[in-house]
Amino acid sequence: MGARREGREAAVQFLYQRDLNTGASAETIEAFWDLRPANKKVRAFGMDIAEGVLAHQADIDARIRQAASNYDLHRIAAVDRNILRIAIYEMLFCPDVPPVVSINEAIEIAKRFGSDDSGRFVNGVLDRIRGELNRSARVAKAE
Repeated sequence: MGARREGREAAVQFLYQRDLNTGASAETIEAFWDLRPANKKVRAFGMDIAEGVLAHQADIDARIRQAASNYDLHRIAAVDRNILRIAIYEMLFCPDVPPVVSINEAIEIAKRFGSDDSGRFVNGVLDRIRGELNRSARVAKAE
C-alpha cells in the first residue's frame, strides 16, 4: 500500500476517533499515533489531511448536507462521514490531487472500512460534489 493511501486511512481513523471522543488535544494525537504506528511520511500526510479537514469542517459538512440532502449528517455512519470529509477536503483544497483520484481513494477506503453499501454511497455523494467543481476531474490543477 502506498504512503498516501495509508495516510488517508490514518486520517479517517483519527477523525473517526475524534468524532466519537469530541475534541483532540496534543495527548490525544500522540496517543493515536502510539496505537497506530506509521513512518514519518505516512504520519505527515495523514495529519496534513486531518488538520485540513478540521480547519474547513464547517464548509465540508455543508457540502455533504447539500449533496446528501436525504440524510441527516449525524445519521451518516461515522466512517462514511469522515471518508467523505477527507475526499471533499482534497477536491476543494488540494489542487495537486485530481478529483477522480480523491473519489477513487475514498471508494476503496469505504469498501475496506465501511459497510457493504459504503462504496456506492460515498461514490454517489462525491460524484454530486465533483459535478459542482470548477476544475477538471482528471487533471491536477496548476497552482
